[in-house]
Amino acid sequence: MSGPLAGVKVVEMAGVGPGPFAAMMLADMGARVIRVHAKNARPLLPFMNGPHDILARGRRSVAIDAKSEAGRAALLDLVGTADALVEGFRPGVMERLGIGPEVALERNPRLVYGRMTGWGQTGPWAKTAGHDINYTALSGALDAIGTKEGGPVVPLNLVADFGGGGMFLAFGVVCALLEAGRSGKGQVVDAAMVDGAAVLSGMLIGMQKAGFWSGGRGGNLLDGGAHYYGAYQCADGKWLAVGAMEPQFYSAFLERAGLALADFADQHNEALWPAYREKIAARILEKTRDEWAALYDGTDCCVTPVLDWDEAAEHPHYRARGSFVEVAGVTQPAPAPRLSRTPGEISGPPRGPGEDDAADVLADWGLDGARIAALRDAGAI
Repeated sequence: MSGPLAGVKVVEMAGVGPGPFAAMMLADMGARVIRVHAKNARPLLPFMNGPHDILARGRRSVAIDAKSEAGRAALLDLVGTADALVEGFRPGVMERLGIGPEVALERNPRLVYGRMTGWGQTGPWAKTAGHDINYTALSGALDAIGTKEGGPVVPLNLVADFGGGGMFLAFGVVCALLEAGRSGKGQVVDAAMVDGAAVLSGMLIGMQKAGFWSGGRGGNLLDGGAHYYGAYQCADGKWLAVGAMEPQFYSAFLERAGLALADFADQHNEALWPAYREKIAARILEKTRDEWAALYDGTDCCVTPVLDWDEAAEHPHYRARGSFVEVAGVTQPAPAPRLSRTPGEISGPPRGPGEDDAADVLADWGLDGARIAALRDAGAI
């Protein structure tokens, strides 16, 4: 492996969603990650056991019966030589398995113990179930996303699961690894999706407190309320994204659209936004999305086509940057961000439970043959 995290060893307790996403980010940047599945583990969804399970890319796996004494000992063997562990279970699960932070850090005082939950390790809701929509709702972010006429619109599971969860877990683990390199001491990273979703809202909360976010859902600067910052439907039913916020971009956008600046001169008068939007919407309906895209291509008008995922992978800008790559026949995003001297890479396709030989994986991690044979004989792997 190459990348800035080359040489870093991470134990990943296999799960779904933001935990694997964080482990994928670490692996993409060169960390040597071993995925630990439960014995006889079955995928939560059918696609999760094959090449389309993009979040599982770049790491090998082993199935361990963590509920058995021998399996628990095997996990502690892995932890003993690891730099970090990441897990995404409810609070208390790892403790009940006998591999909680106290035990793990006693075995390996330099270990960074990354924990991913929805509500966090503490608080009255810590042990209750939830999903991205719930964490995004509690943070205040969901209330702000949607149209003026309708209710909140679910932003896929990008805000809490991956933005506020997986990315914050990966960031926290790398921060703790950096500090452990100085102090020689590990620590616990409590990454809660509800916390991350709130942090992502920081700028908007500041705007709201300062009185610049008071138009209700769909009536503000960045939520589609402003006529110069939103999406417009085109003649073919597809959509065009307009972000012409600054005056020079605003005037350039209107000019290329064939609209007179004088008719839209009071750009920031919120009372006029609905009327301005109606006029612009009528004009955008006169051409197809791709006709508008060609008209605005390469300009400083801040206007782009709204693409689907297949179209995005084929867009000339993404193609020029190599932002999408093919792994095992599946087109997927390349590692990000980009580093000039030690870039990340995808070391291999997703590996489902049972695809890797347990003895080979454990030997590669440093366990000796006799220890591996004993674990196999005990049914722990």
